[in-house]
Amino acid sequence: MTAQATLARFREYMVGPARFMNLLSCFELGLIDALRDKPGRTAAELGATVGAKPDAVEQLLYLPVKEGFVEHDETAGTYSLGALADVADVDLQRVLAFMDKIKVTTLRQLYYLTDSVRTGAPVGLRELYGFQGDLYGAMGVHADLRESWSRLMDSVTGRIDPWFFGAIDIPAGAQVLDLAGHTGLGAIHTHRFKGSPGLRVTTFDLPDKREECLRNFREHGVDGESSFIGGDVFDGVPRGFDVVLIKHFLNMFDKAEALKILGEVHKSLEAGGQVHILVPIYAEDLKESRSVDYYPSFFLGCATGQGGPQKLSTFRGWLQEAGFTVTRETSQDPASLPPDALPLQGILSATKNG
Repeated sequence: MTAQATLARFREYMVGPARFMNLLSCFELGLIDALRDKPGRTAAELGATVGAKPDAVEQLLYLPVKEGFVEHDETAGTYSLGALADVADVDLQRVLAFMDKIKVTTLRQLYYLTDSVRTGAPVGLRELYGFQGDLYGAMGVHADLRESWSRLMDSVTGRIDPWFFGAIDIPAGAQVLDLAGHTGLGAIHTHRFKGSPGLRVTTFDLPDKREECLRNFREHGVDGESSFIGGDVFDGVPRGFDVVLIKHFLNMFDKAEALKILGEVHKSLEAGGQVHILVPIYAEDLKESRSVDYYPSFFLGCATGQGGPQKLSTFRGWLQEAGFTVTRETSQDPASLPPDALPLQGILSATKNG
């Protein structure tokens, strides 16, 4: 790449946040919905509909017009949907949920990314919310973070869990521990997708999740086969299990902390016990990875101040170092994902040595 080409690439980074908010604001203001309801509106008509000055509406629509999302009839001075008219609503809502999550949990906090990397903690949460801790703790206190995150993650879980459970084996009647299982959805899905006589699933997470978790068990009719144990994984993991599930958790930590978690999981399993890990991953060739554009800055600057996805080969090495034999690896086929998808998920199954 020449110096001139390199400088041209810098331009893409310089305008990134502005482009993101310009497009999202067109949706938040209702401009796109207004054009969907009634195409062929002027900036004045749109401004009256959404409660904004026509001049501002015109400025915001320049970018969608440039991108082809919106069409502008210069002779009539009217706007209509362009390429956006062909996007199914279910796809559009998925994209908007992710964009909202980026706005609420990422965009503002990344102003402090450099400080977060230096301190090993998400400084933005402290500066913006007065919260000392990570994003997952902050969500328990701040509704805006929790609501934006939950809307996205509920839909992600609904799409990913059938694939996850279809790729792993859980012996009939097994004693299963869902590590960092939050409020019980993973346990509920274990019964739904891998149910068998005698199967029992225990959710292990911080004690403040207990009541909501038990309520979810009752509402889904699995309270007789499910239980909750409160605790901190770094203080120890309950023992005596045949299978441990670790979903969307190991990637929150750097190698040293991840190895501590895997060491505790090793102790919790019976001889020959299995661990199944679901994690976002990077492609082995980073130049082919779409996840690397977003997740390093998100985890370091907004989520935990550490961690992030790794290559599947890296997670494999961590499991082996912790005393496991990897028996199966599976990753999503990028071609099977929606073209807007950012995360690429991987599954590693392993058996306890000794």
